[in-house]
Amino acid sequence: MSTSTADSNTASTPTATSTKAPEDHDQSPWFLPLVFLGGFIFGVGLALSQMARPEIVLSFLQFTDFGLIFVMGGAAAVVSGIFFVASASGRSAPLSGRRYTRRLKSMDKDVMVGGSIFGIGWGLSGICPGAAYASLGIGNIVILYGVAGMFVGAYLQGYLREVRARTAATQPAD
Repeated sequence: MSTSTADSNTASTPTATSTKAPEDHDQSPWFLPLVFLGGFIFGVGLALSQMARPEIVLSFLQFTDFGLIFVMGGAAAVVSGIFFVASASGRSAPLSGRRYTRRLKSMDKDVMVGGSIFGIGWGLSGICPGAAYASLGIGNIVILYGVAGMFVGAYLQGYLREVRARTAATQPAD
């Protein structure tokens, strides 16, 4: 069986599909199973800490119950410590191959608007997206209205971003 010259040339030449960026997350077959396991543990933690119950979260937001400050503070302390040690080690993440570094983002209008919408939604519903899924796990079926709203909001955000990009591409540069 012989191969043509074109086939042998393309096989040895790297292409856009054959070179893997670190963001592809396919360096390890354990990546997705461990992401799901981490999400499960996160959900159990939210359920055990009562953060999956909107009435508890609303009590916290209304400054009548400060128990959740210890949950959030404890989680922030643990993650900050782990991130500091991982960043100082100079090593790469074992599953993705990416180095542990800070991701700096600019504070622009989109961040402010998105944060405001997130905060308003959190205040009105008493729950954030991660806790909403955990709340489903503990039997709070009514939260499906909030989850549906999150999906509609995510779709609208994507649609508006696409429209804005198309409009910017068609307008002449000044």
